[in-house]
Amino acid sequence: MKYENIEGVPNFEEIEWNSKNTKYCICIPIINEGERIKKELETAKKFGIDKMADIIICDGDSTDGSTDEYILKNLGVNTLLIKKGEGKQGAQLRMGIYFALQRGYEGIITIDGNNKDSIEDVPKFIQKLDEGYDFVQGSRFIKGGKAINTPFIRYISVRLIHAPIISFTAREKFTDTTNAYRAYSKKYLIHPEVQPFRDIFNTYELLAYLSVKASRLKLKTCEIPVRREYPKKEKTPTKISFFKGNANLMKILINNLLGKYDVKKK
Repeated sequence: MKYENIEGVPNFEEIEWNSKNTKYCICIPIINEGERIKKELETAKKFGIDKMADIIICDGDSTDGSTDEYILKNLGVNTLLIKKGEGKQGAQLRMGIYFALQRGYEGIITIDGNNKDSIEDVPKFIQKLDEGYDFVQGSRFIKGGKAINTPFIRYISVRLIHAPIISFTAREKFTDTTNAYRAYSKKYLIHPEVQPFRDIFNTYELLAYLSVKASRLKLKTCEIPVRREYPKKEKTPTKISFFKGNANLMKILINNLLGKYDVKKK
């Protein structure tokens, strides 16, 4: 099925293997993740995560065979969404959120598809959503969390730059703000002052924006411990280039601080 010309949502295709089975879903944005997404889904299958929350792959139109339908279907994926319109991670998330809300899920869990995160911790996010939390941030830096093989420059950047700026903007302390392992309630995503379906959220803007908006709206937020593990002897799996990518992240942080992504009141 094709979705086209929806305001604030990139054109995309849907390949559905199962109907909605659970209260919440897991949206996993990927592009050319190769064996990494396969290993992540194998872990999810091992822990029965696909039975707890429907898994929705939000693909950026991969070309490496990582979205082979036979593999994904047999690893418990419920639906594959393939972005055909413009945009990067932010567009993939908008696509996934739109589909999830249209399907009637009460909350959405997001996690990167590069096998760095403890997907077996999904039940913790489900518990918090059931308890009425609207924004749940996974953190490797709080008690019970694990930061394994984190590159030094990445550690310093998160702890001394990204997290302090996000916390100041949010008016609440968060410790692991680049971590996309999170949960959002339907109540949060459909709030009239949030409006995620805007083309301004093209790359990492939406992650930054959703990190701060919940607490500013006095919604219920928290952090929970998770594990984030970087491969020890392999290239760090990331889509962010060192100079241009990090410069863009800083620009996004400043724009977010200045309220440039806020809904303009008429």
